[in-house]
This record gives sequence, C-alpha cells and structure tokens, in this order.
Amino acid sequence: MDTVNALSRLVSMVGDLPAGTVCLVGAGPGDSALISVRGAVRLTQADVVLHDKLIGPELLDLVRPEAQRVFVGKWRGTHVWTQEEINEALVAHARAHRRVVRLKGGDPFVFGRGGEECEHLARAGVPFEVVPGITAAFGAPAAAGIPLTHRGLSRSFALVTGHADADDRHPLDFAALARMETIAIYMGVKNLGRNCGKLMAAGMSPATPAAVIHWGTRPAQHTIVGTVGDIADRLAQRNIEPPAMILIGEVVRMRETIEWFERRPLHGQVIAVTRAREQAEGLAGALTALGAEVIEAPTLAVGTLEEYGAVDEALANAERYAWLVITSANGVEATFARLRAIGRDSRALAGISIAAVGAATAAALEDHGIRADLVPDEAVGEALADALVQQGVAGRRVLLLRAQIARKSLTAALTAAGAACDDLAVYRTICPDHLPEAFIDRLDRGQVDWVTLTSPSSFSNLLTLLGPQRAGRLGGVKLASIGPVTTQAIRDRGYVEAVEADPHDATGLVAAIRRALATAEQG
Repeated sequence: MDTVNALSRLVSMVGDLPAGTVCLVGAGPGDSALISVRGAVRLTQADVVLHDKLIGPELLDLVRPEAQRVFVGKWRGTHVWTQEEINEALVAHARAHRRVVRLKGGDPFVFGRGGEECEHLARAGVPFEVVPGITAAFGAPAAAGIPLTHRGLSRSFALVTGHADADDRHPLDFAALARMETIAIYMGVKNLGRNCGKLMAAGMSPATPAAVIHWGTRPAQHTIVGTVGDIADRLAQRNIEPPAMILIGEVVRMRETIEWFERRPLHGQVIAVTRAREQAEGLAGALTALGAEVIEAPTLAVGTLEEYGAVDEALANAERYAWLVITSANGVEATFARLRAIGRDSRALAGISIAAVGAATAAALEDHGIRADLVPDEAVGEALADALVQQGVAGRRVLLLRAQIARKSLTAALTAAGAACDDLAVYRTICPDHLPEAFIDRLDRGQVDWVTLTSPSSFSNLLTLLGPQRAGRLGGVKLASIGPVTTQAIRDRGYVEAVEADPHDATGLVAAIRRALATAEQG
C-alpha cells in the first residue's frame, strides 16, 4: 500500500461524527500540525465549532465554509463567554441536531476545563466524545530540548497551574512540589516570582535550573533559561507575557545538548509570501520547516477569462501542434480545467511534446499524470526558448498557454527560429482587493524580515496594495527575488533586492535566504 492510500485509510478509520454529538478536540500546544488525525477529521465534519483564542488559523481552515465558527473568548484571564454559557451552548447546538466540536488548546482534560464540560453534557443527556491533544507541558519542552523525564535526572514530574486566586480552596502543596524532580507550571508568568519564592522556602535549592518557554512549538518560540533563584528577574527583563510554559528541574540542563527547535536556520525570521494562496503552500512549507514564521500576503489571485473559444479549439485539435508550452503551475491547472470543460482529459495531449518552464510547472503536470518532455535548467522564459530552439522548432506549430498578461520574449524567440506560434491566454492574474490584516499589522510594527517575490506583478501589486505611504516601510524589509526578471522589476521601482534565487524557483529562493542569513551571522 502506498503512503497516500495508507493515510487515506487512517483518515477513514475515524468514522463519522453523529449529529447531535459534541466532540471535545485538543488542538495541541500551538503548532497546528500537531493536532491528531482524529481531531483534524472531526473539524472537517463539524456543523459548529466553538473555539478559544490560541487556535492556529490553519485549524479553522479545516472547518467547512457553511459551518458556524463561534469564538468563545478565553485569553489571558479575560472571558467573552462564561464557562456556564459555553456549557449551555454545547447542549443547545447538540439538541438542534448539529455535529458540534469544542476546540480547545492543548488537551481538554489538562487545565482545559474539559471535565466540567463533559459533566454538563452528561447531566443533559447529550452524547459526547473526547479527542486528546498534546498538552503544552509535553509539546513546549519537547520543542525546547527539555525532556520531562531522563534517566539519572528525573523519574517523575508534576503538572501544576501557577495561576491561583487569593481565595483558592486548593492551594499548591509547595512542600511536596519542592521534592519533585521536574515541575511544569501552566499559566505561571504573573506569579512566577511568588511561586519560586515559595519553592525555595519549602527547601528547593535556588540553583535548581529553570526555563520559561514562550510561544512553545510556534515559530516565535523563545526560551529563557536560569535558576529558581533568578528566573523571575530574567523574565521581567525580557517583558515576556503569556502564553508561556515554565519548567523547573535538573532536566533543564539537557537543553544545552539537545536543543533543536530554536537552532533551525530560519528560526526567528518573519517571512511574507506573496504568491497566490493556492500556489504558496510549497514555498511556505519549506520556509516553515526551517524555522521561519510565514505570513500570507498574496498579491496575486488567479481568475478565469470571459471567453475560451480559441483555447478550447486548440485543445480539441492538439494533434496539430508539435509542442505545448506551459509557463506556470497556474497555467497547468487552467489548461486541465479547459480540457474537462470540453469533455477531454490528459489523453488529448498524447501526441504532443510538452515543455514546462521549471520544476514547479513540471510537478503540476505530474499531478495530472503528465511528464514534461522538456524542462530547462533555469526557470526563465529565455532558457525555455533556447532549449526549444535546440530541439528544432523551425516549421513546426507551437501552442503556448499562459497568463493573459505575459512577456512576449518567449514567443518572439520561437517565431524568430521559424516556429508557428499560437500564444493564447488560458487564465488571468488579478490583484486582490486588500492584503491580510496580519501582514499589514506586522509590517507597520517593523516585524517583517523578508518578503518573497516570484514575479514582476507580485511586486507591482504589492506596492499598489500598500499605497505610497506604507510602501516606504519596505525599505526596512529584505526583498527576495525568484529570478532576474523579477529583480529588474524591483530595481525599476527604485528598490534593491537582498537576494536572487539560483536556481530560479522556490527551492532556490529558500536557499538564497539561508545563504544570506548564514553570511550575515559569520560576518
């Protein structure tokens, strides 16, 4: 069984969520990819999702567009909804015969009040299930290189909350905690100094290692290391606010040798990706895997044309052409959309050689079962033209299916070599109405390190969407260009690229950013 089918089988094992049932889902410690398979599937099945603040947007993207999303507002001690209101809403939605997901950060049963919600559902006679999540005390230390247990250092650990009310009827037993080998403290930033003082008063050595993991498992993760005697002062100097997980014990020393998350080459870098959302996943994924925080800032969208007569006629008679030339992944998708529209499939291209401008376009073709006959070493039109000319195009018909606005140099070079070219638009690129608020906010605060640019229009649209005043803030941002054509467009507008990809594709773009950061670190 191949891996795709194996994954599909795993998903199918989850089964359906019955209508009228509430499912408590643990979203995990912060990184959206750490949710369980069952939890992710339940989100796709839900009719209504009640969620807290610290939920990654990628998880909410799993919710069907027609489903209801309800923010119940738990964040830093403030509650838009009371717990009683949440309990009643769960019951009401279930009794309305809806499939209900209660999406909670971490694990529902570890300081998540999941037990209270299940109690209320049980009393109301509402069926429910619980999908565990990775709690912050497991996820954050794992990312920080701090094991909760380690042979010779710790055989036990305690999970406690550091947030206690003055009238708490169940105060922490600091005498017992001071004897624990490892302590993980949730919600403990505000009272860190007080709690460390009580641990020392109960007999814990002030020299006991301690760590505060801020935004654990997320790209912005930052870990502060000290001792029980000084960690509160270190935290105050950094002005750290929740969310943060506090670890106390000799296991904190392990971070010196097994820290990994914050050592990744792009950790701490905030990188905006301007590709259309449906095209950004590969680049965004590669950057994220290396530790970057990726912000979506699409400056391009793909649109359809009003009329496809010429394209449909050409595809219906594809055998007339010696070559089909496609210069983008968008072009591939648009081409196959038109094939489906005229009742054809990839077999219509059986008798024609196919040229792709680069690896991304070739990969898009392979997704449709087509292997490109020609892919130049450089992902630029000039390189594709040279490669086609070397194949011998004189006296042969060539069909180019591209964007409505495309550079004419490729067609001109082929025509000059004696080819008979039909250069047809199969899609158009659109400038979106606006940029995401998250990107604008980070740019305004000077918190964007890089902007990746993959075409001249991606940059010109970015300037248009920002407007003259805000565009000036790009002067403090490093611009990463995918190739010479985009680089020239950047320079023509009075800006300077920080790096240019080589090769001229997403892989080269990531490599160029890595090289620039490595050089800066060495210098």
